[in-house]
Amino acid sequence: MKLSQRSGTIEQSHIRSMTRACNALNGINMAQGVCDLEVPRKVIEGAYTAMNEGFNIYTPTEGLPRLRSAIAAKIKRFYEVEIVPEQVLVSDGATGAFYTACMALLNPLDEVILFEPYYGYHRSTLSSLEVVPTYVRLESPEWKLDMETLEAVVTPKTRAMVICNPANPSGKVYTREELEAIGEFAEKHDLIVFADEMYEHFLYGDAVHVTALSIPSLHDRCVVLSGFSKVFSITGWRLGYAIAPVSVIEAMAQLNDLIYVCAPAPLQIGAAVGLEELGDSYYTELARIHEHKRDLFCDALRDAGLNPSIPAGAYYVMTDVSSVAGNDDFEKAMAILEKTGVASVPGRAFYHDDAGKNMVRFCYSKPLDVLEEAAERIRRL
Repeated sequence: MKLSQRSGTIEQSHIRSMTRACNALNGINMAQGVCDLEVPRKVIEGAYTAMNEGFNIYTPTEGLPRLRSAIAAKIKRFYEVEIVPEQVLVSDGATGAFYTACMALLNPLDEVILFEPYYGYHRSTLSSLEVVPTYVRLESPEWKLDMETLEAVVTPKTRAMVICNPANPSGKVYTREELEAIGEFAEKHDLIVFADEMYEHFLYGDAVHVTALSIPSLHDRCVVLSGFSKVFSITGWRLGYAIAPVSVIEAMAQLNDLIYVCAPAPLQIGAAVGLEELGDSYYTELARIHEHKRDLFCDALRDAGLNPSIPAGAYYVMTDVSSVAGNDDFEKAMAILEKTGVASVPGRAFYHDDAGKNMVRFCYSKPLDVLEEAAERIRRL
């Protein structure tokens, strides 16, 4: 059968490609952001209880009221921002929430600004909808935002921008000052801001997460995306959400119903229980554990003669691999995998050009014993 034109616009994820290569060598997969840590018992038991109590049928496409209310309460608890549950849409992962948001707000040939290095699924989602990505480069190791560069890419067709905060893959954490500048820019050009805040609780040192919802100039023109895959280690549950003005959520809900119908009913209860019952110490400890893992693995990278850009948030590290044999990032990533058994992602997965040809990304959210083994293997370089 003849495939559609759309089917040829999406590249196979470099992350999944490296995962397959890693599996073939029975290696340690630090390419994919699996976060294969222990799931909080309260979350598991909440979902199990929900199954036994009959939460096994369709839910409202916007999500169960209990979970939507728990998300609104979480925003108040952590950021002192008031939202109502009607501003929340629960979807099949933050990826699903982003897809429905883009479908509701963007038209073909609209232009959307991405900051490089970007998260590949953001670009692929836009391309699948015939939206045109444009790019603003953030340079390592500081990943500073230059507003003049941002102004230079705006055209009459620019409709929106995407920020990932904390950022996958760079680990950049946007300051309040940067977000305020982005807000002024968005107001000036009448832009929507998609703010992917999936890694909001993975922060190191003095880094502080500032949600886009707390910036007055962004509050009514942003769609905040987050979820439970990373914070509760349930990537396979596919639970994420969007927060936006009610009129946007209503439009997104129609598309969410068409594409996903609803998120899994009992799993929504498990996530709600996690939000309601896990105290602040859970999130503090989550950040502390990952900061230790960051330091452990970045030390190994430096010992191996590589040059990591130390992340302030999330759980990825972009690393310069100029010293590794190979003509480009893919060959260098494969050389690392073949020599050490540790998989990474070629750097060009996060750029629209060759800027990442001497970089790779590692995910260090692994069980400590696995990460320690990976660190020892990396030192063989």
